[in-house]
Amino acid sequence: MKKYRVIFQPSGRRGEIEEGKTLLESAQSLGVDIESICGNKKVCGKCKVRIEEGYFEKDNIESGMSHLSPLSEAEKKHIKPEDGPGIRLACTAEVYGDVKVFVPERSRAGKQIVRKAAKELSIALDPAVKKYNIDLVPPTLHDMTTGDYERVLKFLEDDYGLKNLTFDYMVLKDLQDALRKGEWKATVTVWMDREIIKVEPGFVEPCYGLAVDIGTTTCVGYLSDLNIGRVLNTESMMNPQVPYGEDVMSRITYAMSNPAGLQTMQKAIIEGLNEIIEKVVSEIKKDGPNPGHAIDDLTIVFNTAMHHIFLGFNPEYIGRSPFIPAVQNSLNIKARDVGLKINPAAYIHVLPLEAGFVGADNVGVLIAEEQYNQDEMVLVIDIGTNGELLLGNRNKVCSTSCATGPAFEGAQITFGMRAAPGAIEKVLIDPETKEPLYKVIGKADWHTHLEKVNAKGICGSGIIEVVAEMFKAGIIDKSGRFVLNLGTPRVRKDSDGRPEYVLAWAEETSIGTDITITQGDVRALQLAKGALYTGAKLMMKRLGITKLDRVVLAGAFGSHIDREASLTLGMFPDCPIDKVYAVGNAAGDGARMALLNKSKRIEANERARWVEFIEIATDPTFEKEFMQAMHIPHMKDKFPNLKALLKKSGSKVEIKE
Repeated sequence: MKKYRVIFQPSGRRGEIEEGKTLLESAQSLGVDIESICGNKKVCGKCKVRIEEGYFEKDNIESGMSHLSPLSEAEKKHIKPEDGPGIRLACTAEVYGDVKVFVPERSRAGKQIVRKAAKELSIALDPAVKKYNIDLVPPTLHDMTTGDYERVLKFLEDDYGLKNLTFDYMVLKDLQDALRKGEWKATVTVWMDREIIKVEPGFVEPCYGLAVDIGTTTCVGYLSDLNIGRVLNTESMMNPQVPYGEDVMSRITYAMSNPAGLQTMQKAIIEGLNEIIEKVVSEIKKDGPNPGHAIDDLTIVFNTAMHHIFLGFNPEYIGRSPFIPAVQNSLNIKARDVGLKINPAAYIHVLPLEAGFVGADNVGVLIAEEQYNQDEMVLVIDIGTNGELLLGNRNKVCSTSCATGPAFEGAQITFGMRAAPGAIEKVLIDPETKEPLYKVIGKADWHTHLEKVNAKGICGSGIIEVVAEMFKAGIIDKSGRFVLNLGTPRVRKDSDGRPEYVLAWAEETSIGTDITITQGDVRALQLAKGALYTGAKLMMKRLGITKLDRVVLAGAFGSHIDREASLTLGMFPDCPIDKVYAVGNAAGDGARMALLNKSKRIEANERARWVEFIEIATDPTFEKEFMQAMHIPHMKDKFPNLKALLKKSGSKVEIKE
């Protein structure tokens, strides 16, 4: 029987599927949850998926509708023009070639968990957008020489001291109707004390702003009340660009390789953000045809590649030496110019970039953590598909970027998946028996031996913990190689003679097969963690320091990895464990700060230019440092804090002091 490669996005699950199997059967065998309310009877139409067309270089796969069975009559009944191109019913479409499949949000049974909750911020409230009530004297025949425009501007200058204001043209067109509808009482929304971007009849109190963080894998929006600074609602989703590449270089390549690639990815992210906008305001404003228009300000952060794709800039030049971006400074762009469905006259404030591959998201982290105001030497690691690091204190701060790849997200791992119900997220391994305990997302407790917990795979935090536990239990050595002949069926060789560790037996899973950690999985994690360590080490050399005072793990992923496991692996140089902590989505915090206080926007521009960017790949010692950093925790560097920690836990592995 012939087999073909099938890749499901955004989960990242992939595998070899027998010819003639349906996409739904393929998904079920790979642990991908797709809605099928009718039980595969082809009548509910809930299992709609999108087939990606073209060649995807990173995956080395040619995908298209021609690799599936012809459209069936059942599909024709359910697929509508408004569904868009490339839509099939997973229960009907049969596999006859390699194919890449995107499962839309509405078709996912096990919803992706995007952990980017907002935290309380301590910041002076001074937003860029403010509302002012005006109460005009109704005009008479004696006022014929003074227009509505002039009367509004005079009131704002006399009562609020606002001078030299301008009107957005589209707002000016509606001014007459708004004033008369409100019987000469109105609320005027002013941006940066310079431009009137909305006029509403009557006195309107709420003033809403949205801070957005676009990551390579996930997107999140924080809706805030600009009058009090409180987050009212948070919405998140998988980045809809994932089908075009799991990392930034893949997406840059897609834009270069496909004539309409840039436009396709830009359209995808704009539509995704509009979906977030619609959801985030739905609970607070249900009236009117365009509830999103209640949002009058938007700040946004992203890495450099996402920045260029969102703005429609050609990303080709940041993908090749000397990696020069189209623009580094912050930008203010009208929402209507990019198609975001907030107040059309509102501005989108794009935070500045630091360098070619250190983007506005890192600037968001910088202004949130404010290392430039601290005496301690602090390393901040924003862990994701693209790892970004900041190191320094008030005297100097360096930054760099590391291509960690998607291993931390669960991609390119044999049974890897993103954080969704069924993913193993926590692991403990008994150092004597080599038996594991694990915790699955969606289950309250740790599993017990041979308990059916319906595990489907393992997510990023679980990957880190299981490899660290395998090292502590002596299943792998410091080079990452498997130690065989341990006298346990958990450590074995696969059909190709390659070693693997059985984390979950088939009867414990919902996919009908053992969930294993392979030698290739360990290597993928070593490459990712080695990149982070090398970046930190080379920055330490540049600053002339040999130890860290604190390590801050930023990002949604950083908040959910175990501190001891990350130190055990050597994701960063040795540091007291009580000085390692997570701060959540610091990039999103920076975007919110810029939303709530306009001086933070000035600070972001100034500090983005003040930080020294280090291109680690051109450092003559890079290859040597990277090779040494591949070892667990490191080939040569000493880890006295880790040694004491492992000794206390009873681990027998040897760590240099």
